[in-house]
Amino acid sequence: MRNFKINVDKKLITQDVINLYHDFTHGDGDRRKFMKNLSLMVGGMVAANSLMPLLENNAEAMVTSPDDDRLISEDIILKAAGKDVYAYSVRPKGEVGKLPCVVVIHENRGLNGHIMDVARRVALEGYMVLAPDAVSLLGRRAKNDDEGREMIRQLDAEEARQVYLVAIDHMKNHTSSTGKVGVVGFCWGGSMSGRMAVGSPELDAAVVYYGGRPAAEDVPKIKIPMMMHYAELDSRQLAFIPQYKIDLDKAGVDYKLKVWIGVQHAFNNDSNEARYAEVEAKQAWTQTIDFFNDKLK
Repeated sequence: MRNFKINVDKKLITQDVINLYHDFTHGDGDRRKFMKNLSLMVGGMVAANSLMPLLENNAEAMVTSPDDDRLISEDIILKAAGKDVYAYSVRPKGEVGKLPCVVVIHENRGLNGHIMDVARRVALEGYMVLAPDAVSLLGRRAKNDDEGREMIRQLDAEEARQVYLVAIDHMKNHTSSTGKVGVVGFCWGGSMSGRMAVGSPELDAAVVYYGGRPAAEDVPKIKIPMMMHYAELDSRQLAFIPQYKIDLDKAGVDYKLKVWIGVQHAFNNDSNEARYAEVEAKQAWTQTIDFFNDKLK
């Protein structure tokens, strides 16, 4: 599916390396400290530098072209928390009538090329899709993933939540919408998808990819069906799943939760060779689309 052309020893990408990179991208974002620690782990700075293209996202990896002639896309501006927020809108071309809707929520890098590609994939399944860029709350969009990670740490949590409540409302009431709206989020966006399941009365279904769980006291507020994808090697999130399932069952939530065996956090991100798991990602994606088709169409 992907044509990565990086000639390095992939055996150097151990679980410890993956964990170190995860801590870097979800922690303080100190690249100098990360590179120093990585070089000590893999035997020098040359080896560390050679691994970075595998650990970081490859912007050229995409399934659908931004110019795909089956789709209509446009840039729109939402108003959230009194601020302008950029959003990427995409839908199937042609006389297709009213469509069910999906809001796509990005990872902790802001709205990058990979997530816009994901939005187009959903649109090709017969949905009107909106992918807001929460970091644009700060007055501009991130130039790259590193900057996106820095910017997302600066967001006010409530303002970020408002972005997606507004996005759901926008799609619910769009003239081309059937009124059915789902949400799917990845990593930071997976956690936000869970927050929408708790807090948006206008939402009809939610999918979480390796995101944090809502607080235990909020789980009974979930009144919509959910699908959740987690990774066996993502020990930080795997730790909360047993209790989360108890809480979901006790609250009577309609949910499907799967732990995908042998894969990493962000296993769906096919712009990242180190963690992308093609077989599992395709299966999870098929299940996600089937779930939306069942709950929204």
